[in-house]
Order: sequence, then structure tokens, then C-alpha cells
Amino acid sequence: MSNTSVTVDTLEAFAAAWNRHDIDALMAFMTDDCVFESSAGAEVCGTSFIGRESVRRGFAVAWQTYPDARWADARHFICGDRGVSEWTFSGSRDGKDIEVTGCDIFHFRDGLIARKNSFRKQRSRLG
Repeated sequence: MSNTSVTVDTLEAFAAAWNRHDIDALMAFMTDDCVFESSAGAEVCGTSFIGRESVRRGFAVAWQTYPDARWADARHFICGDRGVSEWTFSGSRDGKDIEVTGCDIFHFRDGLIARKNSFRKQRSRLG
């Protein structure tokens, strides 16, 4: 894999598209054979979406589940053909608010995102 043009500015623009709930803009950052591994699901990797149409549907689930979803305080770095975005997710569902930190690990190819692997904390009370 080569990272010919992905920069921190690219990841900033990708994050901004998430907050605008702009699926067309998000998909413009993705390769044709892209993969999205969500932070939840029955599999060890969460739910895996493979290919543009599947990834498009997978991305939309976030806004269907949390219509007011936001990813704030994004911080990004890139190392070769990999990158990371850290963020604080907030949204509400069924009258309950959520706020947790998380991150995405990216694999880049030809200046686009080939894989987005998402991780999100789960809040719980201990003791």
C-alpha cells in the first residue's frame, strides 16, 4: 500500500463530513474495495462492511442510531500507509445521552481510505 496524498488535513475533512452527516462526501474518501469495521457487532472485529455500497450503508447506521451524532475534539496522525483519528463521540438514543471517547485506525491506498477500523469506549459503572 502507498499513501500518496493522505494528510492530516484529509482526515480533518473526513471528520467534518461525519459531523455534517454527509454520506456522499465520506464515500469520496474511500477506495472502491473499501472496508469498514464498526465498533459493535457479533464478530470479533464488530460488524464488517465490505465494498462501497456496504460501507455506505454501514456509515449511515451511525446517524440512524444516533440522529444527532457528533465527533468532537478530533486529533489525527499519519505514519506511512496508516493513520489514526481520536475523538469524543456524543449522541442521544431513546432519550438517553451518550458521550465516550474512541478512535479510528485507517489503512490508506492511492490517496484514499481503504479500511476504517472503529473503536469506541463503553461506559459502565464499576462496583
